[in-house]
Amino acid sequence: MPRSRILLWGGVAAAAGGAVLCVLGWYGISGERFAERQLPYLASCTVPGAALIVAGAVLIAATLLLPVSPPEPVPAEPEETPPPSSDGPLLRVPGGTLAHRPDCPLVAGKAEATPADDAPLDPCPVCEPWPR
Repeated sequence: MPRSRILLWGGVAAAAGGAVLCVLGWYGISGERFAERQLPYLASCTVPGAALIVAGAVLIAATLLLPVSPPEPVPAEPEETPPPSSDGPLLRVPGGTLAHRPDCPLVAGKAEATPADDAPLDPCPVCEPWPR
């Protein structure tokens, strides 16, 4: 969750909680006739409620004033060409047009695979026997 969203919802929650405390304090004070009986409501509800409203307003203002920046892209690592997995003689399937490494999954375990010798063949896209 982005930091600005956390600040925004924290500010809204603080302001809402402060408003509830202020309403409870007002309700408690309104039922008491004497000032000395109103003081506990003032100290326990109204003052903390007002402080929460101010804190919520500061958090909301900070959210609105923060610059919005897109997330930084992760730098791509340069791709390294893997070393050849086998250096044996290149193979081909009879009638095929591709040259394969001996451990290529397209020819591995096939008895009909024969050495490619000097035939004009294209490189296999799976095992890439030589650079293009």
